[in-house]
Amino acid sequence: MKPIFFFLLALFPLLALAQSAIDLPAPQKRIGMDLMQALQQRQSSREFAADTLSRQRLSDLLWAAFGINRPESGKRTAPSSMNRQEIEIYAALAQGLYRYDAAEHRLLRVHDRDIRAETGGQDFVAQAPLNLVYVADFDRLRQATDAEKRVTAACNSGFISQNVYLYCAAAGLATVVRGWFDEEKLALAMELPDHLKIVLTQTVGHPRL
Repeated sequence: MKPIFFFLLALFPLLALAQSAIDLPAPQKRIGMDLMQALQQRQSSREFAADTLSRQRLSDLLWAAFGINRPESGKRTAPSSMNRQEIEIYAALAQGLYRYDAAEHRLLRVHDRDIRAETGGQDFVAQAPLNLVYVADFDRLRQATDAEKRVTAACNSGFISQNVYLYCAAAGLATVVRGWFDEEKLALAMELPDHLKIVLTQTVGHPRL
């Protein structure tokens, strides 16, 4: 019994780590730029500093992207067809891969491997602090054809990625949305089941000065 006991005792911290989450602070919904200024500043950037993003930045960014802005109905900051909310946001960070839980406003750990390099074909993705991966749950679009599912997922991911662009413009962050990635390789790195399909990726970080 003793060897098994000590084995389980040694394994416990790893199991706890695998189940851990990042609790995010409440999003700050007032920043110093109005919508027209943010549209003026909106741009794509492919040069990022390696500095990590604070939890407050992550909180604000993810809430702006696809957070719940009407708690009474559970509706979100970006539209989705028939309110199916089929897009899930995954965050590839240096410390691991996480899925954004909008209802609890936190990041749930998927695994603790750094897969940033697998999120795209460009060199900068491996050094930037955050790569968002927009994943469509096709099981939530059961009555649509495969072609309709892909169009719906692409449109709804586009709405979310533009929210990220506008937040980054207002907050002084750099971002670029990307379609260049190896879908099969990335899905394997993310351990996605077949009904979850990767639509887009988006890199976010501090601008490199």
